[in-house]
Amino acid sequence: MSRIPLSRLSVAAAGAATAVLLTAVPAAAHTEVEADKAQALAEHVTVSFHAEAESDTSGIKEVRVVLPEGITPADVTYGKGPEGWKFSATDDGYTVKGTELKTGESAEYSVVVRQLPDAEEVAFKTLQTYGDGHVDRWIELDENGENPAPTLKLKAAAPDAKPVSPSPTATGSPAPTAVETTPAPSPQAADTGKDDEGGLSAAAWTGIGAGLLAAVAAVVFAVRRRGGAEG
Repeated sequence: MSRIPLSRLSVAAAGAATAVLLTAVPAAAHTEVEADKAQALAEHVTVSFHAEAESDTSGIKEVRVVLPEGITPADVTYGKGPEGWKFSATDDGYTVKGTELKTGESAEYSVVVRQLPDAEEVAFKTLQTYGDGHVDRWIELDENGENPAPTLKLKAAAPDAKPVSPSPTATGSPAPTAVETTPAPSPQAADTGKDDEGGLSAAAWTGIGAGLLAAVAAVVFAVRRRGGAEG
């Protein structure tokens, strides 16, 4: 029975170990997130993002984030970012954008979150747009996926931590003050007040008819009375 050289066994073992390690290590997110207080229900938390540049021909000009459940656009304010870039809220998150960065330069910025949700982790789905229109979509919730969303792991909430009340603008504008109004007439009621084919209303014609009948009755009464007096 032939023996396999020890050196060949060592190479094979090293290759197998490397394969296991590559399989076990999750794919690194190319947009990374961290926080100064990564704890559930923590308040006024500064969350920092590092959007790595992936293009060799164009620079990043915009980063758009879809917020996780439990954080509304009204709960987020801008911290700091690339010079000249502006922050704006969207229906489901926010955008940070401005002059295109240099090719290969990563976009680093931060936001302040009013309160983190009571969860084990929160994922910030991110789309980063380059000057040439190319978009990197870091939106997969599976950390082992090809395009994983930057995900922040949270410690358990402090024993005395409680959810704060929703931001005023998170639930919409306050209900308007009730104003008393006179109900509009029904179509049937409105029709009774209109003239019939441009003439007088039905009520007016009724009044005229009653007046004519009274006049005729008065004339008949006068004629009869005069006839009785002559007789």
